[in-house]
Amino acid sequence: MTQQPSLRQSMGLLDGTMIVAGSMIGSGIFIVSADMTRLVGSGGWLILLWVLTGIMTVFAAVSYGELSSMFPKAGGQYVYLKEAYNPLTGFLYGWSFFTVIQTGTIAAVGVAFSKFAGYFIPALTMDEKNMLFDAGGGFKIYPAQLVSIALVIFLTWVNTRGVKEGKLVQRIFTLTKLLAIFGLIVFGFLLAADADVWNFNWSSGFDLQYTQAVKDEAGKQIGWSAFQAPATMMMAIGLISSAMVGSVFSSVAWENVTFIAGEIRNPKRNVGLSLFLGTIIVTVVYVLTNLMYVSVLPLTPPAGDAPAVFPTEAAGNIAFAVQDRVATAVSTNIFGANGTLIIAIMIMVSTFGCNNGLILSGARVYYTMAKDGLFLRQAGQLNKNDVPGWALWAQCIWTSLLCLSGQYGTLLNYVVFITLLFYILTILGIFRLRRTRPDAERPYKAFGYPVVPIIYCLLAGTMAVGLIYAQWQTSVFGLGILLLGIPVYYLSRKKQTPSAES
Repeated sequence: MTQQPSLRQSMGLLDGTMIVAGSMIGSGIFIVSADMTRLVGSGGWLILLWVLTGIMTVFAAVSYGELSSMFPKAGGQYVYLKEAYNPLTGFLYGWSFFTVIQTGTIAAVGVAFSKFAGYFIPALTMDEKNMLFDAGGGFKIYPAQLVSIALVIFLTWVNTRGVKEGKLVQRIFTLTKLLAIFGLIVFGFLLAADADVWNFNWSSGFDLQYTQAVKDEAGKQIGWSAFQAPATMMMAIGLISSAMVGSVFSSVAWENVTFIAGEIRNPKRNVGLSLFLGTIIVTVVYVLTNLMYVSVLPLTPPAGDAPAVFPTEAAGNIAFAVQDRVATAVSTNIFGANGTLIIAIMIMVSTFGCNNGLILSGARVYYTMAKDGLFLRQAGQLNKNDVPGWALWAQCIWTSLLCLSGQYGTLLNYVVFITLLFYILTILGIFRLRRTRPDAERPYKAFGYPVVPIIYCLLAGTMAVGLIYAQWQTSVFGLGILLLGIPVYYLSRKKQTPSAES
């Protein structure tokens, strides 16, 4: 009899850790601290939010370790939700994952790669003179979008060649960007740290204060108003939650390693350990990077020089760095005129490796869903290299359309709330499975259970409440995307063939 193709367990602990770290580190760490500073207004709060995000991430990762040891197969979070609750819950996660979460992230990271490539190829700069096509209604096509699509296609092709090729790319680019970021941190502290800047940034301590956009009569943003304290506790929670969107989305995708559990050797041990090691590494990198930022650049212009309205683009401080490129401003202080090019190269390396990890792991979710009869049947097939080739190309096509739409960034904001809900729901699944399957094999049990999982749920739940208050429109839209999956689920079940049911 001909042997049926199956996923190969060809990845070890190092590969799993590189998937975790490489999928987490994209372009966010180089940019989001600017918006976070505008929302919280002090060095104390900026660092605290990165530390808090790191704690949440590590707590979630060590909690997922129990689920990964119980269900050591491809599909990860989708499988955990399906097993803990029901197929509908698993499908709704997979639906959101395919429509926006994974594909939207790949598209956004791909365009970030192209935008920073514009430092070397001016034609890739996304301004009106380089526009290729304008269909009206805000739909415009730039060369940078086409390059991002080419990047996605290339990395998809690499991953269809087999796991060996994909994991090699992941190892090289993740290790390279980790070394580059550590280098930036060390050089920042050694060559550009300023005691006066450090003291100025910490002079406000943990005062919570924020800015508001200032617009002209035509509605165009022309600057930011001076900092002011929130008037109510609920407003403060909303500001903190909104600020954490940047740090949380810079820290998501760690769960991608759970999607490829079926291809990791000794998954009952190595998946959970990869989650722990990868999230710890990235948390340390992120906190040290921001400590370096506040030692090199002032949070804002000094009070004596600050106008009533800050300009929309300014150099030399964190909150109002040009186009929020904090790392570029810092690198210029460290390396002079070459700093901009150095950061551009770092971000291109970072986003390249990040997208490889996202593309490699995402297709495994659709593969597992198809095996359960909850996705297009072809996605459940492996190619001659024993990887889900059809699922990889389906992901590639939808991602490319999101690149062209120009709406991927907006869509990501819409699902912040939903992503948090799925994290909470998955971790609550640990409690449910302890009750419904008390005798199930658990090679690894959640660290600090039940305290650590409860703390995560409380922190993430508080952030979700804050987002409902501060960004209710995007939260409601995210819920709309999620709920749209319900009729799709029941339609797919009606059309499902008897052989697909199990």
